[in-house]
Amino acid sequence: MSFLIGDGMTGGYGGADILHDCTIGVEKGEVAVIVGPNGAGKSTAMKAIFGMLDLRQGTISIDGEDITALSPQARVRKGMAFVPQTENVFTTMSVEDNLQMGAFIREDDISDSIGQIYELFPILKEKRQQPAGELSGGQRQQVAVGRALMTQPKLLMLDEPTAGVSPIVMDELFDRIIEIARSGIAILMVEQNAKQALAIADKGYVLVQGRNRYTDTGAALLADPEVRQAFLGG
Repeated sequence: MSFLIGDGMTGGYGGADILHDCTIGVEKGEVAVIVGPNGAGKSTAMKAIFGMLDLRQGTISIDGEDITALSPQARVRKGMAFVPQTENVFTTMSVEDNLQMGAFIREDDISDSIGQIYELFPILKEKRQQPAGELSGGQRQQVAVGRALMTQPKLLMLDEPTAGVSPIVMDELFDRIIEIARSGIAILMVEQNAKQALAIADKGYVLVQGRNRYTDTGAALLADPEVRQAFLGG
């Protein structure tokens, strides 16, 4: 069984199901990537796993514990951290204040953790007193990821972390994501840049209309001619 498993998820908003018997999982220290066309249910799957969506069927488990009935806040305390695609920083607050806000569930000394975030993202140390809203898109994403890491999560969930950033910044973010995974954290992310994301993925899920179409290693999906033709531009 995977460290995180969203098993047989069926649900949506109101009366309409968006996910149909969808299963997503990731192990500690792995990067798992969800890709697929627009409207495939990628972000909906993430929200379901984080408890922002009621499932009609299916279960969510982390580290062998069924958390299907828990609120998102309770899931954070179980070791989940979720970085949404937009509105993921406090724009009027400084970089350092954003990071401190990320430690809201902790009662220990957080100074070492802030130091670790600055090692991971050196530009943030330079700009630590600057309002997050004045940063570039890529730097704001670093703040958002850093803030999520301040909860000391076992699972980091990223919804479109490279949306709207340049290819160079995307590569840098992916390098940092690999580094985070190597520390033992499980990473689950949704990405529009499917080729680049699958290139760093231990595991890949291709969703189509809320269903699992292909599930394999990132390398195997990149090499699959059907996947390449249908979803990766040949």
